[in-house]
Amino acid sequence: MRKTKGQIRKEILDKLNTQNREEILKKSETIKKKLFSLPEFKRAKFVMFYASQDREVNTEEMIDEAIKMGKKVALPCCSSLKTIVSKEITDRHRDLEKGTYGISEPRKCQKNIQPDKIDLIVVPGIAFDRKNRRIGRGKGYYDRFLGRLSRNKCSVGLAFDFQIVENLPKDSHDIPVSKVITNLTVQTR
Repeated sequence: MRKTKGQIRKEILDKLNTQNREEILKKSETIKKKLFSLPEFKRAKFVMFYASQDREVNTEEMIDEAIKMGKKVALPCCSSLKTIVSKEITDRHRDLEKGTYGISEPRKCQKNIQPDKIDLIVVPGIAFDRKNRRIGRGKGYYDRFLGRLSRNKCSVGLAFDFQIVENLPKDSHDIPVSKVITNLTVQTR
């Protein structure tokens, strides 16, 4: 019997919760190196990251380093319309505040960025499959956001190796990412 998205989400969240901070940071550093070595990342002038939560691939160093490299950086804000609004930041410590769902997001005064201005989007996920389909936390924010982008826009999911499953249930609104980077592999759609 096939597992539901909810069952897969719970299994992976349970595994995420068993990792200690040191493991997370070590694997996240490996993932950062792979992301930063992608030709798409090197070419990108404007990168949209996500603000990582406790047990996710840590994006704090990625954000800081991308800014130091001279890249423009945006992060998502969850709007009241259940969509993502991307906003530019120049300093992670100064420009973020706790937002919807307790996740750090850019302050309201930060400049809105049109999605077509972003060259590469870094996407969170609870699980990804071999076809780069993803499941997130179940609210659909990223599926709606990715659905508004041109098909040639590069989107990169970040995950730990155990977050990759063979096959995820697919819904009509699910949007796969271009690539998934784990601490062990880079898979391309």
